[in-house]
Amino acid sequence: MRPKHEEDFYGWTVSTAQLLRDGKMSEVDFENIIEEIEALGTSEKHQLINRLALVISHLLKWQYQPNIRVYSWVYTIREQRDQARFHLEDSSSLKSKLDEIVARAYKVGVSKAAKDTRLDKKDFPPECPYTFDKIMDEEFYPE
Repeated sequence: MRPKHEEDFYGWTVSTAQLLRDGKMSEVDFENIIEEIEALGTSEKHQLINRLALVISHLLKWQYQPNIRVYSWVYTIREQRDQARFHLEDSSSLKSKLDEIVARAYKVGVSKAAKDTRLDKKDFPPECPYTFDKIMDEEFYPE
C-alpha cells in the first residue's frame, strides 16, 4: 500500500519519485503532483518577495531614521540583495513579474519598517519609491 499525499507527505514523495523512475505512470498521483509543482512555483515567488521586503524595510528605516543608522542594517541589506540576486539566477522567469513582486514586497516592507521605527504606515509613500534596480544596487542607500 502506497502512502497517501494527505496522510504521509514525505512517504508520498518518496513513493511517487520511485514510481516515476520506474516508469509506472498509471500508478502515479498526477493530480497531487500538479498541485505540488504549482505550490513550489508560488513558494519561489514568495521567497523573492520576502527577500526584497527585507531590503525595502531596511532602506526605509535608513531613509526615515538617519540619526540611528546601524551597521546591522547595511549587513542585512547586502545579504538580502545577494540572496535575491541568487534567487533570480535560479528562477529567472520571475524577472517577468518584478513589478508585481516589488509592489507586494513594498507592502510587507512598509509593515516591517513601521513596526521597527514606530512610525505609522501612512508616513511612508503609498507606492515603492525605489525601482527594482535601485533596490538591488549595492551602492544605493537613500538619503
